[in-house]
Amino acid sequence: MFHLNSNLKRRWAALSALVVLSLLLAACAAPTAAPTVAPTKAPTVAPTKPAGPVKATPGKAVKMTLLPKFLGILVFDQTHRGAQEAAKELQNPEPLQYLGPTPENMVAGQIEIITAAVTQGQDAIMISNGGGDELVPAAKAAREAGMTVVFWDSPIPSGEGEQVFVAQVDFNETGKVLADMALSIMGAEGGKFAVISAAPDTANQNAWIAALKDVLKKPEYAKLQLVEIAYGMEQAEINYDKTLALIDKYPDIKLIMPITASGFPSVCKALQDEGYCGKEGEEPKVVTTGLGLPSELVSYTMNGCAPKFALWSFVDFGYLTYYTTYLLATGAIKGEIGEQFEAGRMGTYTIEKDPTREKGLRVKMGPFSIYDKTNIEEAAKE
Repeated sequence: MFHLNSNLKRRWAALSALVVLSLLLAACAAPTAAPTVAPTKAPTVAPTKPAGPVKATPGKAVKMTLLPKFLGILVFDQTHRGAQEAAKELQNPEPLQYLGPTPENMVAGQIEIITAAVTQGQDAIMISNGGGDELVPAAKAAREAGMTVVFWDSPIPSGEGEQVFVAQVDFNETGKVLADMALSIMGAEGGKFAVISAAPDTANQNAWIAALKDVLKKPEYAKLQLVEIAYGMEQAEINYDKTLALIDKYPDIKLIMPITASGFPSVCKALQDEGYCGKEGEEPKVVTTGLGLPSELVSYTMNGCAPKFALWSFVDFGYLTYYTTYLLATGAIKGEIGEQFEAGRMGTYTIEKDPTREKGLRVKMGPFSIYDKTNIEEAAKE
C-alpha cells in the first residue's frame, strides 16, 4: 500500500484549504453590477417649415381659352387685356384664344365653345358663366377630358364641373356696397328703387341681389324700398326700355340700380333723354347707381345722372384669372383649400372655400373702388 510522507501530506492539506477558502470568498463576494448603458435618444428632427406661396414656372406650353359671357363689351375686352399681359409675362408659347357668343345666343354659344375646346385639345378654359347650372354637363365633360376648368366673374351655382372660381370681390360685401350707395344718394328719407340685372340665371348677380336683400333688412336701411328686379338681357335697347318701363310703373321711384356694367350706360341715357336727370340747374327726378365702368360714365357722373357707383379692375381680373389657371394647368397647384400662390404683380392669393355657395372653391380678388365727381375723370384714363 502506497503512503504519502508527512511533508507531502502537509503540503496537500494546505493547498486544499487554500482552494476551499478561495471558493468561500468568491461565494460571499457582492455580485458584480451590470454595466450602465445610457438610454438612446431619438434623433431631433427640425419642424418642417411651410413651403410658402407657389410660384409659376414660365415658358410652359399651355393651350388656353378665355370665354366671356359674350363678346362686344368693354369690361370683357379689358379682362382679355389683363389675361394677355399675364400670358406674355409667363412666356406661354401658345396663343391665348378669346372666344365668346353673342348676347342673344349666350348659353348655347358658351356650351358650344366649351365642347369645341375639348375636341380641339385645349389644355385649359376660363369661363364667365352666362347660364347658371346649364353649363354643368359641358364643364364636367371638359374636366373628364383632362382640361383645367376655371370660372371667373360668374361661377357654377352648384360648384359642379368647376375646379376654382376666381371672384372679383366678396359677393356678400357687394350687397352692402350697393345698399350704402343707395342710402347715400337717396338720403335718410329713403324711397323706392329698382335693380336691373343681366338675366334671371346669372349666378353672380343673383348672389349680389340676395346679399342686397339681406342688408336691406337691417334697421339703418329700413326706408329703402326695393320694388322690383328687372332684366336687361345684356342688351342696350332692352336696358333702355326697362328703365323707362320702371318709371312708368312706379312714378315716385327715385333710383334705378343697374348691377351689370354693360347695361349701365343705357340706363343713364334713358334717364337723360327723358329729362329725369342731367338738366343744368335742375334737381334730378330719378338717378342711378350700381356697378359700372368709369370710362363709359364720365359725362353721366359729372352731370348728376350717376352721382356715385362702384366697380373693380377688369384688367387685374383677367390677369389674376390667367395666373390661377396657368398654375393649375401646369400642376404647380392642385386646387385645394389653403394653397397659396403668387400672381405676378398682384401678389399672393389663397384658395379658400367659397362662403357664398354650399360647394365650390374661391380665389377672391377685390377690392371695390367707389367713383364720383372727385375721381372719375382720372379713373377713366386707365
